[in-house]
Amino acid sequence: MHPALSVIFFTTLSGAGYGLLALLGAGIALGWWPKTFASVAAPALLGMSLAGIGLLASMAHLGQPRRAWRAFSQWRSSWLSREGVCAVLSYLPALTVLYCSWRLDPKDDWPLAARIAAALLLLAAIATVYCTARIYSSLRTIPAWNNAWVAPVYLVLAGFSGGLWLWLLASWQHRHDALYWNLIGLPPWLLMGVVLSAMLAAALKLMYWRRLDQAAPLATSASATGLGRFGSVSSFEKPHTEQNYINREMGFVVARKHAQKLRAVAMLAGLALPLAAIGASVLWTGLSLTFALLALLGGSAGIFVERWLFFAEARHVVNLYYGSTQV
Repeated sequence: MHPALSVIFFTTLSGAGYGLLALLGAGIALGWWPKTFASVAAPALLGMSLAGIGLLASMAHLGQPRRAWRAFSQWRSSWLSREGVCAVLSYLPALTVLYCSWRLDPKDDWPLAARIAAALLLLAAIATVYCTARIYSSLRTIPAWNNAWVAPVYLVLAGFSGGLWLWLLASWQHRHDALYWNLIGLPPWLLMGVVLSAMLAAALKLMYWRRLDQAAPLATSASATGLGRFGSVSSFEKPHTEQNYINREMGFVVARKHAQKLRAVAMLAGLALPLAAIGASVLWTGLSLTFALLALLGGSAGIFVERWLFFAEARHVVNLYYGSTQV
C-alpha cells in the first residue's frame, strides 16, 4: 500500500493523544494523579489537541472531506465510523475531568464523579485506538494487516508515545514549580509504565514482522485466476495502459533490504533511544527536560517510520492482476 502522509500523521498523532488521555484517566481513576488544575489541564488539553490534529489530518486523505460527517452514521458495520464516534465521545469525559479538577481543592481527595469520568476517559481512549487498528486488521484482502498483532501494537505504542509526551510535560512543569512529581518529572508507576510499554512494543513488533516474513502466501496469480490447473500463470499485459488509483495506492513496493534498514531505525530511534534517555535521566537529573525532549523526538520519529513501514509493506490482493505472482 502507498504510505499516505496524512494517514501516517493521523495514526501517530491521534495515537499519542489518546495514549496521553488514557494515562490521565487511569491516574485519576486510581487516585494517583496530583490534585491540581495545572497538572490535569496540561495533559488533558495537549491530549485533546494531538487527537484533534490527527483526526483533521486524516481528512486530507478523503476524496470528499466535506462529507466526512456521513461516516458517523455507519457505526453498526464500519470500524472507521466507530472510531469517529469513540473519538468524539472521548472529549466528554475529558472535559468533565478538566472541570472537576478546576473545582477541586488540592486538600481534598478526587470526588467520585471525577473518578468515574476518568475511568470513562480511559475506556473511550482505548476504544478509539482499538477501532483505528481494526480499520486495518479487519481487511482480509491485505494479508499483512489481517492478523492478531496489529491491534496490540497500536494500543501499546499509543500508551508509550503518550507516556513520552507526559514525561516532557512533567519535566517542563517541574522545572518551574512543584506541581508535578519529584522523580525526573515522572512518578514511579508512570516511569515503569514507559519502560515496560517500550519493551512490550518491541516484542510485539518483532513478532509482527516475523509473522509478516514467514507467513504463507494468501493467494497466487494461479489461485486468483483459477487457471492453476493448466500450469504456471503469469501476467503478460496489464489491464490498462495508464496509471490509476490501484497503481498509486495499492501497488507500492518497498525493497526488502530497505525495509530491514527502516525496521532497525524504527526500533533504535523509537524504542531504544527513549529507554537510554530514561536511564540517563536517572544519572543526570538536572538534564531531565533535555532527555525528555530527546526521548520524545526519537520516539516520535521511530513510530513515524514504523507506521510508514506498516503501510509500505502491505500488499493488496488486487496486485495479483497487475503482475505480482503472490501476496
